[in-house]
Amino acid sequence: MAFDVASLRLCLVTDRGLAAGRSVVAIALAAARGGATMVQLREKEATTRAFVDEARALKAALAPLGVPLAINDRLDVALAVDADGLHVGQDDMPVEEARRLLGPGKFIGLSITALDQALRADAEAADYLGVGPIYAQATKSDAAPPLGIDGLRRIRGLTRKPIVAIGGLTPDNGAPALAAGANGLAVVSAIVAAADPEAAARRFRALFGGGSRE
Repeated sequence: MAFDVASLRLCLVTDRGLAAGRSVVAIALAAARGGATMVQLREKEATTRAFVDEARALKAALAPLGVPLAINDRLDVALAVDADGLHVGQDDMPVEEARRLLGPGKFIGLSITALDQALRADAEAADYLGVGPIYAQATKSDAAPPLGIDGLRRIRGLTRKPIVAIGGLTPDNGAPALAAGANGLAVVSAIVAAADPEAAARRFRALFGGGSRE
């Protein structure tokens, strides 16, 4: 699936710890039906085999909806399931090396947590930048301090790369991030932990003037 900036509008980032025992695949599929335009599968504790099985099932579920699947951090898993893309952090494999191994036709996103990172070679090599956390959040215990809307705006001024804002985003505070130059929003807890992930995704998509896929 070719990379399309429009797929960055609403990116669901999964988190098994917030799923309350529910299937991550089912939550992601519901979010996609509600308007999520990309799913990033993030599994920090799963075994490699379990991660691959889950990723393969998720890719098959999303394919009929045309929603791309990105794998967080794990290049081996992305290769094993022929994922559409990979998302890496500052301490992961350099983007250019990951791209060489991932092969043509795949996209790579890079996490940016500080202004200077947006000026590095890795940022230039990435297809898009995941910038955050924008607001205080509790999803990642090792997250950097919040950049705030001003920090996001400053990073927007440093790069022409597409930006996905992440960190503490809700339907009520997402609009300022878009106004500051983000091309899309990446959401974890506000969708994964929601009682109705499809409805939660629909509320986010309303920020773009678009609804669900129904």
